[in-house]
Amino acid sequence: MSDAASETGHSARDSIWRRPERGTRGPTPAHSRDDIVAAAVAIADADGLAAVSMRAVAARLETGAASLYRYLSSRDDLLDLMADRVAAELRPYPEPDGDWMDALLRMARAQREVHERHPWLAELSQRPSAIGPEALAFFDACLGIMAAAPATLTAKFEAIAMMNGVAILFARQTSAGAGFTFAGMDLTPYPHLVAAFRQPPATPPATDLFDRALRGLLRALLAPDAS
Repeated sequence: MSDAASETGHSARDSIWRRPERGTRGPTPAHSRDDIVAAAVAIADADGLAAVSMRAVAARLETGAASLYRYLSSRDDLLDLMADRVAAELRPYPEPDGDWMDALLRMARAQREVHERHPWLAELSQRPSAIGPEALAFFDACLGIMAAAPATLTAKFEAIAMMNGVAILFARQTSAGAGFTFAGMDLTPYPHLVAAFRQPPATPPATDLFDRALRGLLRALLAPDAS
């Protein structure tokens, strides 16, 4: 086993989706794998990802922590299942017809909404994980939407990654509340700021920053000559 594998454990174990839902030994199960994952998601939504442990999930289900190991081998399994469960909230996917850019933006807005409902999901995107069926379905749907886009497969996967990154960024801003303001600050030593604030207010853009930023980014990534 490599050092990386020994640290993460992901290379040394099978994907949770390649294993039976529960072990064959022991008494008849009182809960399903789905019950366990739902309890874990509820804990994370309420108290953050750090609060999710086998013991905490077992307490929520009013059972012993040891009993959960008939369904899961480790907390890593549980985190993988949690990520895939909330990925299902992206359904129904936009139809891959009409304007592919508009459909891709609808998918990105759905990603942002999922991250706003589950702020802990961004933490999971930073760890090695096994990819589940809902994540695979999401990638498949994105590629279906981009079928008509004049771009390479590499560029399309880069676009999916950037969509996720922008969705996380904007979701975090929503969670943080009001943004930075210059109100009450002495701007006298900063002539460019003074000049900027003396200009008459501009007409607000017709679309919000999320749509404008993503449209510009995706257009650049998926252009025929992008490299």
